[in-house]
Amino acid sequence: MEQNILEIRHLCTSLFTEKGELKAVNDVSLSVAAGKIVGIVGESGCGKSMLARTVMGLIPSPGKLVSGEILLAGRDLARLSRREYCAIRGKELSMIFQDPMTGLNPVMTVGKQVKEAIRQHSAVSTAEAERRTIKIFESVGIPDPEKRLRDYPHQLSGGLRQRVLIAMAMVCQPRLLIADEPTTALDVTVAAQILRLMRELCEKGTSILLISHNLGVIAQICDDVYVMYAGSIVEHADPITLFENGLHPYTRGLLNAVAALHRNDEVLETIQGVVPNLLHLPAGCSFSMRCAQCRPDCADHFPEMRRVAPGHEVRCHLVSGEEEA
Repeated sequence: MEQNILEIRHLCTSLFTEKGELKAVNDVSLSVAAGKIVGIVGESGCGKSMLARTVMGLIPSPGKLVSGEILLAGRDLARLSRREYCAIRGKELSMIFQDPMTGLNPVMTVGKQVKEAIRQHSAVSTAEAERRTIKIFESVGIPDPEKRLRDYPHQLSGGLRQRVLIAMAMVCQPRLLIADEPTTALDVTVAAQILRLMRELCEKGTSILLISHNLGVIAQICDDVYVMYAGSIVEHADPITLFENGLHPYTRGLLNAVAALHRNDEVLETIQGVVPNLLHLPAGCSFSMRCAQCRPDCADHFPEMRRVAPGHEVRCHLVSGEEEA
C-alpha cells in the first residue's frame, strides 16, 4: 500500500465576517501519496486556494481553522506554532502562489529571494546558493539567468515572475509542493516545460497537490483528481475514471463545458445558476439549486461521500454506493 505524504481529515476553515461565518472549506478529506501528483478542480470561489493556504498555515484574516487534521508524513500541521510552521515552509512544504506579483518581495532582487530560501534550509555558502539559483532558473526556462538574478520583480514580465516563484518553491525539493494555477501566466511551450519539471520532481520524491482550472493539464499530469464545489469535495477518482465516467452532476457539467476539437457544437454547454452564498449554504446538497436532476430529498440533508468503486467516491444523493460483500 502506498504511503501518504499528506492526509487531510474533515478539515473546516471559516471566515468570520460581520455578516456571519463563511464556510470556505467544509469537511474536506483527501490524501496525496508519496511521489504522486493529485489535482483539485472546480470553479473560482469553490475553496481550492483557501484549502491550499490552510495547509500552508497562511489563512488570511478573518479566517480560522475550525476543525480537522492536516497530516504531513504523520505530523499534524494544525497543531504547529507559527515558529514551527516557518521552519518547515520551503523545506518540507512549499507553495507556488497564483499571483506572481504579490508572491515576491518588491524591494529584494529575485536572485536574493531564492538564495535566501536555500540558505535558510541548507548549510551552504553564498557562492553555492547562487550556483543552485542559476541552475533552477535555467530549469524553469528563465533566459540569461545570471543577469536575471539581479533584477527586481517589477523589472520582469508576469511570466518571468511566475517562473521565479516556481523556482523558489522547487529549489529545496520539498516533500510536498502545492501548486496553485502554476502555468496560468505562461505560454504553452514554457507551461509544458514546467509540467515536465514537476513530473521529474515527483520522480525524485516530491509529492504535488496541483490546483488548476485547466482540465487538460489535470488529465495530462495527475495521478488522482478531486472535484471541489462550494467548499466541499464532491467527487474523487483517477483521471481516466473521472473523465470517462464522472458521476456527480457538477463534474459532468464541468466536462461538458470544455471545448473539444471533435465536437461541432455551436454553443458550449453551461452550468445554470450561480455558486451558492457560502454564508447561507442550503441544508442539503450545495449543488441542488443548479442541478437539473434535483429531487425533493436532495435539499433535505447534506450528502455523504459514497464509494461507488475502488478509488471512486461521489457526494451525491442520486448515486448509489458500492454494495458491501
